[in-house]
Parts: sequence; C-alpha cells; structure tokens
Amino acid sequence: MSNQQYLSVSALTKYIKRKFDADPHLQNVYIKGEISNFKQHTSGHMYFTLKDEKARLLSVMFAANNKGMKFLPENGMKVLVKGDISLYEAGGQYQLYVKSMAPDGVGDLYLAYEQLKKKLEAAGLFLAEHKKAIPQYPKSVGVITSPTGAALRDILTTIKRRYPIARVIVYPALVQGNNAAKSIAKAISMANARAESDVLIVGRGGGSIEELWAFNEEIVAESIYDSDIPVISAVGHETDFTIADFVADMRAPTPTGAAELAVPHLNEILERLMNRKNRLTRSIQESVNFERTRLTRMERSYAFRYPHKMYEQKLEQLDKTMDRLGRTSTRYFMKKRDELNQLNDILKKQHPEQAVKNAKDELQQHAKVLRRAMEAIYRQKSQQFVHITATLSALSPLKIMERGYGLVFAEDETLVKSTQQVSKGDKIAVSIKDGTLECEIKEIKERIES
Repeated sequence: MSNQQYLSVSALTKYIKRKFDADPHLQNVYIKGEISNFKQHTSGHMYFTLKDEKARLLSVMFAANNKGMKFLPENGMKVLVKGDISLYEAGGQYQLYVKSMAPDGVGDLYLAYEQLKKKLEAAGLFLAEHKKAIPQYPKSVGVITSPTGAALRDILTTIKRRYPIARVIVYPALVQGNNAAKSIAKAISMANARAESDVLIVGRGGGSIEELWAFNEEIVAESIYDSDIPVISAVGHETDFTIADFVADMRAPTPTGAAELAVPHLNEILERLMNRKNRLTRSIQESVNFERTRLTRMERSYAFRYPHKMYEQKLEQLDKTMDRLGRTSTRYFMKKRDELNQLNDILKKQHPEQAVKNAKDELQQHAKVLRRAMEAIYRQKSQQFVHITATLSALSPLKIMERGYGLVFAEDETLVKSTQQVSKGDKIAVSIKDGTLECEIKEIKERIES
C-alpha cells in the first residue's frame, strides 16, 4: 500500500485531455443542434450549449473563429457546427471548441431575397447591356452612405491616398432600418438631379442580412437602374451579395474596393508600393522559411504539437478570471459608494448651511413661543383694561351728573369744594349733565353739622 502511486487531480485531467486531443475521431467533428444558454463575452468569445432531445454539449467559439460570421447566434437557433472535442482542464468537463457555424435551414429573408432576385432578373435589370462604363479619370466621386459609418471613412481615406485630385461629394443616407431604402433611393435621385458627380459609390460596411436588407429592396434596385450616373455598389464584405450588386454598373467587394475601382492608380505611388512589396515579400518569405525550420524541430513536444489547444484553454481561463475581476470590482465600488454616501450624510449634517437651517428652525420655534406669550399677555392686559375701564366708568363724575349732581368751578376754573373758596358776588360756573350754568353768588350758607 505504501508503494501505491496516487495521481493528482490536475495530472489525471491532463492525461485525459491528451487522450481527447490525440483521438482523430474527436477532431473536426460535424454536429447539428439547438443553441441554448448563449453568452458572448466582452472579449468576443461565445459560450453556449448545443442540445437535442436527449443530450447537451458545452461549447465555446473563440473570437478568432467567429469574427467572420454573417449572423449572431441566438437561443433556440438550430445550427450546423464544426469543431474539436477536448477537455477544459480547470473545470474537468469536456466541451466542443467550435471552428465554424452556419444556420440550419433557409430563413425568411433569404427566401424573399431569392424571389426578388428572380423577379428583377426576369425584368432585365441585371443585363450587361444596361451597364454603364465607369469613367477612367473622374473629376468628382459621389458617395451615398451613412455620414457616420466606417465605410465613408474607408472610402475617403482610400481616394485621398490613391487619387487626391478627385473631388468627393457625400450624399448622406440611412443604410439600416425601416426608412433606409427610401433614404438611399432619394440620395441617388438627388445626385442625378445635381449632375455634379462622374461616378457614384453606393454602399455600407458589413453586417447581418437584416442590417444589409435595405440594399435588397426593389426601390433601391430601380433607383440604381434609372441612374444616369454610373453606380458602383459596395455593400458589406466580399462574400456579401445584395440585389444592389446585381443591378449596379460595377460591384466592389468592400467600400474600400469601391474607392479603388472608382479612381485610378497613381503610377509613381504604385511603382514604389510594388518595389516595397517585393522586398517585403522576399524578407517575409526568408523569415517564414527560417521559422518553419525552427518550428519543425520544436513540434515534437506536446506543447508545440497542439499550441492552439493551450492557447484556447488560456483564453477561456482569462475570460473566467475577467468575470471574477468584474464581480470583485463591482462589489468594491459598491462598498466605496456606500462609504461615500455615509460621509456625504455626515458632511451634510455638519455643514454650516445645515447649522444655519437648524438655527432658523430654532428661531422660528422661539418666535412661535414668544408670539403665544405676547398673545396671552395681550389678552390678560385687555381683560384688565376692560375691568379698570368699567370701574373708572362707574366712578366717573359724568355718571354722578347723570343722577342730578353738578360740579362748581370758580372763575379761575378751580373746582369749588368748600364755601371757604368763594365770596358773595363771585361768579361761578356750574357744570351739569347737559351743559354749564353761569351763576353769581348772592348768599353763602354754611352747613351746620349736628
């Protein structure tokens, strides 16, 4: 038992992977299935599951293999794929490494494309006898495309590089969406009405059949056919064919290719480029031969017999590491954001503006208390005033006068309270309720107290 050799998990997994990689029946296998759990990583790699009624197969398609695809895979799509079966060591599961993919069956857009193509071909729009010659030395080149697309930039760059004396006139148009076909047709009509271009380039960059569909519309085909100015179509990539390509006077594989067809070469530039190309080709060929010899010697080791396998595995590990890094970064930033919010709350509470607000609130509370106290004092003093007024009114001489009494004033307007204050013959004024009596003293009688 002590001599028993135990394998590590990684050693066993590596051994099984080599078995997978060495089996010719697991290389370049063709599989048909339905896509599920589809995910495209930010790196461009695609991860998904191929399934049928009875089984599922984990699959990965790296960016180097999917960048030339004409469609974007979706969940539920049935596809035909070609690839290698191998083992992902880090996870210990086998999976399919897809090299190429195509949709299984013909779509509705493709069917509509074929129907319109047959219709226009029968109407004679594709006949060579209707094609106009492209001018050899155009003075001006009209470009009908999106003003913000990469296609326009490629065309302008190419013309400037190859034939800078040509004038370029841009007729902006939508090249994708429901209104794109009408926009393209309108731009072609405008260019013909102005008659300021010797040749027209009509097109856009690559994309799916849906994105290029505006160039498969009948209205665009008829506008190109009716154009008095020669038209070069430049839609998508070299493998993309649209109805506009068949109707146009000349088809270019790409927007850059259209610019090359629209303007001539400058001989001096071409001669220098050819010389440099030949020197570079010879240098590259010598380097390739030297490195091929080195590679042949090194290919005996496992690492160099299957370098793409190791590379693909590292790419997958990199994706998973980036995913973990993304999640960790998100949690870190959320934590720091919460801390920042807490600090902001504390700062707001201690901010002078908040202190002023609190002081204002406190002042308003004191003002309310003071106002209530003043109102209470006012009510109290009002009641006291009413009471004193009532008492004063009751003691007022006017009230006494109403009962028949009067006030006696001497000539100096002093109040006469005693017979000692006046003499016989003095004039006095007696003030009663409704007026004053002017009197003269004829006799003074003193009251004798009994």
